[in-house]
Amino acid sequence: MHLNSFSVSGFRSLTEVADIPVRKPTILAGHNDGGKSALLDALAFLLGKHALAEDDRTYLTIDGDDESAPVRCEESSVEGAFTLDAWEQEQFGLPEQVRLRRWSGEDLIPRLEVWQPIPADELLRDLSQHLVPALKDLVKEFDLSPSSMRRPDLEQALRMYGREHASSEGWVSAASGVDKRMPRYLPFDGKVAKPDDAVKTTLVDRFQNHMADPELKGRLTAIEDEVQDRLRIDAKSLCDHIQTRCPDLKKVSVEPDVSFQQGFKAAPLRIARRAGEAVGLDRTGLGSNRRISLAVWEWNSELLAAEEDTAPAADACEGEGPEPPPVQTIVVYDEPDTHLDYTHQRKIMQLIRTQSDIRNVSVLVATHSMNLIDGVDISDVVHLKLENHRTVVERLGAGLLGDAIDEHLGKIAAAVGLRNSVLLHERCFLAVEGETEQRAFPLLFRLCEGLSLQAAGIALWACFNNEGALHLARYLAKQGRTIMLVVDADSRNVRKGIFKTPKLTEYFGSHASRYVKFLGEPEDDAPQEEKFNELEELFRDDVWACVANKIWAKTDGIWEPADFAALRGQGKFSGAVQEMLQAESASGPGGKPEMMYELAMALDDKNDVPEQLRDVFKRLRELAA
Repeated sequence: MHLNSFSVSGFRSLTEVADIPVRKPTILAGHNDGGKSALLDALAFLLGKHALAEDDRTYLTIDGDDESAPVRCEESSVEGAFTLDAWEQEQFGLPEQVRLRRWSGEDLIPRLEVWQPIPADELLRDLSQHLVPALKDLVKEFDLSPSSMRRPDLEQALRMYGREHASSEGWVSAASGVDKRMPRYLPFDGKVAKPDDAVKTTLVDRFQNHMADPELKGRLTAIEDEVQDRLRIDAKSLCDHIQTRCPDLKKVSVEPDVSFQQGFKAAPLRIARRAGEAVGLDRTGLGSNRRISLAVWEWNSELLAAEEDTAPAADACEGEGPEPPPVQTIVVYDEPDTHLDYTHQRKIMQLIRTQSDIRNVSVLVATHSMNLIDGVDISDVVHLKLENHRTVVERLGAGLLGDAIDEHLGKIAAAVGLRNSVLLHERCFLAVEGETEQRAFPLLFRLCEGLSLQAAGIALWACFNNEGALHLARYLAKQGRTIMLVVDADSRNVRKGIFKTPKLTEYFGSHASRYVKFLGEPEDDAPQEEKFNELEELFRDDVWACVANKIWAKTDGIWEPADFAALRGQGKFSGAVQEMLQAESASGPGGKPEMMYELAMALDDKNDVPEQLRDVFKRLRELAA
């Protein structure tokens, strides 16, 4: 069962919050008390990991009445949009895409329901209220033939009959086994540095995995020591990992305390910087706590990856089989980089990316850190803020680029009290000549690389002209920043020879060619016909013709590649193309920047982007990494 998104109603400040994505990863950003932690707790409630309390129920206000005592809402609910694997579809008789919600009323009793056809017979609407004898009577009454007389099979037969004889759609009590297929919930709280809690979270998850091992089921009284031994092995692996990340520690030890009667009770962590001087984490400094917590989280990632390597794929479990495929794991970080220096913040981002690459793992991160926010596509950032004491969600779609991204990042930076300079702290800088490249490059980069410039950690700067771009690149290089300067090949001919090889070597050193790219200028051994002067000339004639027929329809006839081929070698190619399109099309572009922006927007195959430009984008990714 895979959770794609969730919506919340009546949970603390979350009066009505819809369609929060669960991605790889999702970043939750915004003001303090804006609702980030409430959203994570609401998710935990949906997944059965948070018991609703009276204080979780939203206060209602009556419009225009500020004097009456506030009243709690009647119902708190969290609804998720799930994708079921083939095993679950067959087991529960549900479609691939389903809506599930967990809700509680004033009694605070949680109820899990699924949206589906409602049986016409009221006795079939909530099978959980019936004992097994009553279920058998219903099966007999409706002349059904379940596969066995066990409760799950009785319920399955009755549910299928109820759906086939439904009068409408609505919320129906979910089958008892559905709750067990909910995604795993692994929370790591970075606001308070408590490595003991991180250790317990990780080892509790391992404990539950061992307890679910089919080889151990049915032998619980005989294998308590075996489980304890397995956990000691896990704990030893964890301690070894911590010591590799914290070499100043002479000894790290964990002794899991487990019983089948009481479950996983504790896992106190003790460290020693000198032999024989082991102490608990409550006696150590904040820096040690943070580094150890990070090491624990790293180790958890290795466990998740190992599980992925040994788990059967969902499509391998279709039909009958003794074991279902693994469920989704949702790793939740609440301000994981609090109190960490910049180097360790970068490690956190890499850790999140590593976990997100695991097939059955999704990651949610609540953070104030622009470093984490900058590390994902802007469409994966959920910005939360309070309006009239209620949480409001802001999200940008994946299609927004350029100024829209910068404006949104600026709002987030202001919300968390950061200066604009923080936005530039860890970026690869791409300096270009002007508006044409500024508008076209984000679209072309996304098409070629599959993510935005911002998500790749690349800051695009337009500099009015080629000389301005050179000045910016020189300045950033002097500051030790990672940069690339991209200009048209005809810049070689500007006055003062500032783009000649000797000058560029003076500015950027012996490796100037790594950081300065001339568009249109191929390798020295390339034939003369492949030598161009500018960005626009790099695009093939058939690409120009195809795009022109899409968006700049010719007044008389259709555009042919030959129309554009005829303009090559006749002066400034871009200017000639612009004039031709304006003269022979009623919808011709308003200028070169608009022309290249519309060209980039119309492309849907990265192979239509010139190879030289694709190589530039690939090199940018390497520099940004």
